[in-house]
Amino acid sequence: MRHPRAGQIKLKGYYPGVLGEIIRLHAVYYYEHWGLDISFEIQEGKELCEFMSRFDPEKDVLWTAVVDEKFAGSVAIDGYRAEIDGARLRWLIVDPRCHGLGLGKTLVKKAVEFCRSVGHKRIFLWTFQGLEAARHIYECAGFALAQEREVDQWGGSIKEQRFDLVLD
Repeated sequence: MRHPRAGQIKLKGYYPGVLGEIIRLHAVYYYEHWGLDISFEIQEGKELCEFMSRFDPEKDVLWTAVVDEKFAGSVAIDGYRAEIDGARLRWLIVDPRCHGLGLGKTLVKKAVEFCRSVGHKRIFLWTFQGLEAARHIYECAGFALAQEREVDQWGGSIKEQRFDLVLD
């Protein structure tokens, strides 16, 4: 995929094969850049498939970015426990070949707009320390760091971070 122009970007929802693309991009990116092991890919796949199996369009959304007709990124809002915990922003990722196009910012903006439109009052997400570009996107959208904790998972030790956004 060559570096695309903004006019070649499309946002979609689910389409056949995109779950595998989301899992693949997460697994490859986080292995290559962070050394995460197979347990990360297994967890991402299991949780994404579980999310889609109970998908409720009144609470949940999956946005995918397509560039030059190829998968370029995703984000989801899982509203399963929104009344109790808040809606959860998940599976934000942008193919490194498409970094710099504003896709991450656009996907997070669409996710927050969806939450407002369906009446979710809070949004939270889990990430880990070191993902500075993603953190910048979250903070620009109004998310604030709410919690940090050291955990041993995915083949190493990471500092998980929870970010929260309260909607008006």
